Amino acid sequence: MSAHQYDHGHTFAGWVGCAIGSVAAGVAGAGVVVVSGLLIAGGMAIGVVALLVTWALHLSGWGKGPGLRPREEWGWRVRDSSAPGGHDECLGCRLAGRRPVHAAGVVPVRAGGETEAAAAVGADSVR
Repeated sequence: MSAHQYDHGHTFAGWVGCAIGSVAAGVAGAGVVVVSGLLIAGGMAIGVVALLVTWALHLSGWGKGPGLRPREEWGWRVRDSSAPGGHDECLGCRLAGRRPVHAAGVVPVRAGGETEAAAAVGADSVR
């Protein structure tokens, strides 16, 4: 259980990504201060590593998808049970080729703020 009243997405993937990203910002910032292109490039490279590590942790279940999770999964040490199948509206899962499977081949489609059911065939098309 988390001590927080709301699900703010405190996850292991988020904490690790933030820590590596902070190191990246520090290295790039030091490069700006000492006018070193090598340090700036190194900081940017560490930033890319932070992105990839966070994404890998998210896909392995240590992150969270958009929206609320069940209350028992709010703790940052709890793995996300829905990660292997992919999250609805999650760019990271879509980039990894994961699409959530919905009951009876029906995929929710949002158009103009409304949610309606569309057949899985053609669900990716835009009206």
